[in-house]
Amino acid sequence: MTPADISLVALLVVIVVSLTSRINIGVLAIALAAGVAILAAGWSPAQVMGEFPSVLFLTLVGVTLLFGVAQKNGTLEAMTLRLVRLCGGRVALLPWAFFFLAGFLSAVGPGATAATALVAPLAMVAGLRARIPVFLIALLVTNGACAGNLSPVSSVGIIVLTQMDMAGLPGHDLNVFLANFVAHTVVALAAYVLFGGLKLMRAGRTEIEARPAPFTPIHWLTIAVLAVWIVGVVFFRVDPGVSAFVAAAILIIARCCSDKEAIASVPWGIILMVAGVSVLIGVMSDTGGLARFTEILASVATPGTVNGVMAFVTGVISTYSSTSGVVYPAFLPTVPGLVEQLGGGNPLAISLSINVGSALVDVSPLSTIGALAVAGLPANSSEDPARLFRQMLIWGFSMTIVGALFCQFFIGFFVW
Repeated sequence: MTPADISLVALLVVIVVSLTSRINIGVLAIALAAGVAILAAGWSPAQVMGEFPSVLFLTLVGVTLLFGVAQKNGTLEAMTLRLVRLCGGRVALLPWAFFFLAGFLSAVGPGATAATALVAPLAMVAGLRARIPVFLIALLVTNGACAGNLSPVSSVGIIVLTQMDMAGLPGHDLNVFLANFVAHTVVALAAYVLFGGLKLMRAGRTEIEARPAPFTPIHWLTIAVLAVWIVGVVFFRVDPGVSAFVAAAILIIARCCSDKEAIASVPWGIILMVAGVSVLIGVMSDTGGLARFTEILASVATPGTVNGVMAFVTGVISTYSSTSGVVYPAFLPTVPGLVEQLGGGNPLAISLSINVGSALVDVSPLSTIGALAVAGLPANSSEDPARLFRQMLIWGFSMTIVGALFCQFFIGFFVW
């Protein structure tokens, strides 16, 4: 076998392990990358280390560190409570309030996992008090979190945009965000209609939450620093990673959070997973394995069906494995070669299909986001968590088909 073939086998091993085990496949990916590069391709260890995505690594650490501060000092929770109060007891608005709250928190930096972890427990409690079906609350929270997940300043959005930039597709921040946001909003609207939203619109008001405590000076300072950081990144193209370290340092020095708490809040496991798979993809690219991978993908698609096929394939894999840690780093780099192999297809449309198809299934309880929603159900609730798990699981699997159809017929509206 050639180094290209061996590197492809290594990627398949990583994908299979990610589907069947809960171990961090970043470590495995680096080990396999080193084995392929050094033993099969004759590389030096320094060449392997050169594939480490240092820019992406520092960016993810900086962004997650900054929002770790905001979460640990209670700023994000205080903002959540105020949104609940804005509903004024109007039950029909409450699921959408949590949808947009989770989307906002996800979009401004922490990503869908952190946003779901923060919003789901509060949403479940408020939903039960207002007699809203827990399945509906779970779907609106998870889809909202996923809807904001690919903003240019979120941790996951940074992963996607970096991979697309490396694949020769830079500068499509708005396309990436809108395609993902619209897909999840459409799905959330369908869930709202199907699972009790219309009944809620005929309901009256109810008392949802006690009045939240006033913002503290620490909260106001944190909000101000976050606002300046977001404006700088979005409107002035300030580097999100470097500026996030600066913002986090300001808040830590101002004693808005201890450095130990902030550092402990960084999802090191996820970052290692993303970096590890990126190292393996770099080795694959340089040994010809990536080209071989695109040949296989091209054999199951045509220029006319590639958007739907890629959405379906990545959706199935994402159901069991990490979207940001496995699917995005493994599939987005294949897009230019795939278009060449097919003799047609739009690279941006294919990339957006990968993004949307793999993200729509993340509401499954087999993923972290879906699992957090199920875990948000209070222990003293009369609702059956096993039933909610089954409902979320069936819905998640159905999204592989929905994602494929959406991308096949509508993804072109986001290509310009």
